[in-house]
Amino acid sequence: MKTFLAGIVLLGLIGGGLAFWYWQASGPNTPSFRTVEIQRGEVVAAVNSTGTVEPEEVVDVGAQVAGKIQNFGVDPRRSDRNIDYGSEVEEGTILAQLDKSLFESRVKLAEASKRRAEADLLQMQARFNQAEREWNRVQRLYPTRAVSDTDYELARSNYETAKAALGVGAGALAEAEATLSEAQINLGYTTIRSPVKGVVIDRRVNIGQTVVASLNAPSLFLLAKDLRRVQVWASVNEADIGQIRVGQTVRFTVDAYPETVFQGETAQIRLNASMTQNVVNYTVVVSADNKDGKLLPYLTANLQFEVSRRKDVLLVPNAALRWKPRPDLISPEFRTNGQPPKRGNGDGAKGALGNERTQRDRAILWVENEDGLLKPVPVRLGLTDGSRTEIREGEVEAGSKIVVGEARGQQSGTVNPFAPRLFNSTRGQEK
Repeated sequence: MKTFLAGIVLLGLIGGGLAFWYWQASGPNTPSFRTVEIQRGEVVAAVNSTGTVEPEEVVDVGAQVAGKIQNFGVDPRRSDRNIDYGSEVEEGTILAQLDKSLFESRVKLAEASKRRAEADLLQMQARFNQAEREWNRVQRLYPTRAVSDTDYELARSNYETAKAALGVGAGALAEAEATLSEAQINLGYTTIRSPVKGVVIDRRVNIGQTVVASLNAPSLFLLAKDLRRVQVWASVNEADIGQIRVGQTVRFTVDAYPETVFQGETAQIRLNASMTQNVVNYTVVVSADNKDGKLLPYLTANLQFEVSRRKDVLLVPNAALRWKPRPDLISPEFRTNGQPPKRGNGDGAKGALGNERTQRDRAILWVENEDGLLKPVPVRLGLTDGSRTEIREGEVEAGSKIVVGEARGQQSGTVNPFAPRLFNSTRGQEK
């Protein structure tokens, strides 16, 4: 008896389960959708670019004479270390010292040449004085015929020769003085000094290295004049360069501080464009403040050049503009031969700017009706920041729920091929 009752209960459970499964498979299956609310807010249309943080002014310090690096100067801020990367220097700070023994010898040689030229000049002066006295005596005696014509001409010739020799001696002395000055200047060049107040960005030599100065002065140090102001050199595509203007507000981030947004302004648009793989790019210089010293030279920056800004406007996610429903999800009165009504471009914008539109400023949003199906709402679009777009016209308002897709699990008429098909498990579609 118990076995019989257990069998009846088991058969009842199986029958109830089959009936429930049949009801689920053959009954109406109302779709569900993912929605978002239209909000009011601010939208900023911008040109995106990447660039490099650069010092506002750099000075390449080189050597004007050849020689071996003997030592580096002492760091003005830390007496226990020499000039190195990151050292803050003042104007005139000694950066490095070249071997000066050869140049000291040249100075001594030039000094000796100068002393010899001075002695020669004194000797020539004495000869000139003697010739001048003789010439004056002959001039006094010649009218009395106390001297012959020959002695008269000889005295005059000796005077003129001594006078010319005196000029030669003065010229030789001036040349010796110039040679000495040049030797002293070259000796001074063996001490490499900072021409400006700044920070050492790069040290390109080591102690013991020989510096050879030829047509181009070798670079020993690279100094940044003032890191409290920096520049960002951004590469802007030719399609976007028309949207850039001097004085434009720019926001940017660097990977070193991803949560910090820095601000600057466009300072210069350089005309020497570069072409890489048939893509033309222009260099745009952005000036930014760096009083806190966070922006280090040569960091990679991600920039946004602000093109236009709108406040207190209706905003819709771009996902809602891109989504296109299946025909069976649309209310019958809005279908056209089983297809959804035609619509404009889902993004409603050209690139990231959103300011060059013709027919692209029109799109269709989808809202859910009382019957659980979708109704199209035509709208006109405005600015976009790449993720949200302004709605300029349309029968929507703040708080309106817009469909962005079907809820998870809603597939377009798909059936598991491995499930048993005792009954018609496909959902009827409108024809």
